[in-house]
Amino acid sequence: MSRSARWSTAADLDAQEVAQAVAEAHSSEWASVLAATARVAADLELAEDCVQDAYAKALVHWREQGVPRKPGAWLTTVATRRALELRRRADVARRKLPLLVPIEDVPDGTFPDDRLRLVFTCCHPALAQEAQVALTLRLVCGLSSAEIAKAFLVKEATMQARITRAKQKISRSGIPYRIPRTPELPERIEAVLDVVHLVYTAGHTAVDGDDLTRPDLARRGIDLARMMRMLLPDSAETAGLLALLLLTQAREAARVESGRLVLMEDQDRSRWDQGLIAEGLELVPEALAGRPAATVGRFAVMAAIAAVHAEARRWEDTDWGEILGLYDVLLARWPSPVVALNRVVALSYVEGPQAALAELPDDPALATYPYLASTRAELLWRAGRTEEARAAYEEALAFTSNPVEAEFLQGRITRGA
Repeated sequence: MSRSARWSTAADLDAQEVAQAVAEAHSSEWASVLAATARVAADLELAEDCVQDAYAKALVHWREQGVPRKPGAWLTTVATRRALELRRRADVARRKLPLLVPIEDVPDGTFPDDRLRLVFTCCHPALAQEAQVALTLRLVCGLSSAEIAKAFLVKEATMQARITRAKQKISRSGIPYRIPRTPELPERIEAVLDVVHLVYTAGHTAVDGDDLTRPDLARRGIDLARMMRMLLPDSAETAGLLALLLLTQAREAARVESGRLVLMEDQDRSRWDQGLIAEGLELVPEALAGRPAATVGRFAVMAAIAAVHAEARRWEDTDWGEILGLYDVLLARWPSPVVALNRVVALSYVEGPQAALAELPDDPALATYPYLASTRAELLWRAGRTEEARAAYEEALAFTSNPVEAEFLQGRITRGA
């Protein structure tokens, strides 16, 4: 029996049960409720206030009346009614420049979900990428300013100001609350997927704290990718991003043992999540299907690389030749010093560490990038150049902020000493 059915009456409900139901509704329904309310409110600030008020009312009403069978519908009704009431009271409709400019959907009506409007508004190209990420986490995921600030190592007041400025820019610029028209979609989808990928990456390896990961952010990233997949089922690159995140997340349980980082070559693959792997592998052919290499999206290629790892039963079974070829495609599609560095790792298993050392990227953008130094250190160690390897590990340690990674590097420095 579902929880909603079990709690459909108010009998025997206590505050803890209601709080749990509200928390679950916040996690699963926030984006839908806010998106629907924003359409009515024509104002992001007003919509957010009304939705927060609806969740606060739920804590009281659900204890008295029982948790509704459709919590999202209840919350949306309460929030939109409040928005309409406040609009009438403040005469918001007569403002010269409303915060959100409602525009009709794409003519064929392909995208009926209000959440897609909300995502594209948060990721509008007029906003800086850091503002896009902050708005997406705040409005689509429902994270607090404090939670977002912690994830990105800034003060809460700084993050709150960043979010406020982004909303004000939407207002001043008259950024429309709509899905882009068909000619705009490819570029705009790419920006949205970039933001979703950044959210997941921030959770996959945390920049602060005592742990290697931020599971809440990783989960939010996957949730966003699933939402985009549901809302844009014909987008190959959306399928590619979701596949990449699922195949990456599948290895999560094996990345740390007894608080220590475990490299992929040493991971217990029986701990990899086979359900996530199966789901990800099913998406990869769809992301790549019928497209020449020059037009395949970068997330699709990255997913294909992750799939090669996922299909290898042992580290020794990894098809490094295929991975190297895929990195060649990725580098042509998306020239990046980080991609070039990852390609070097694949090259080292095809042609040896000495050949890979000769092709390490020399790019100012990687000057303080810890993974450049740690990759160089691993290659030097494998090539038998132990003293140079230790120096490179020390350099990587100086640039590393994650304590689990730092402990791993310290172990590398002292091994064999």
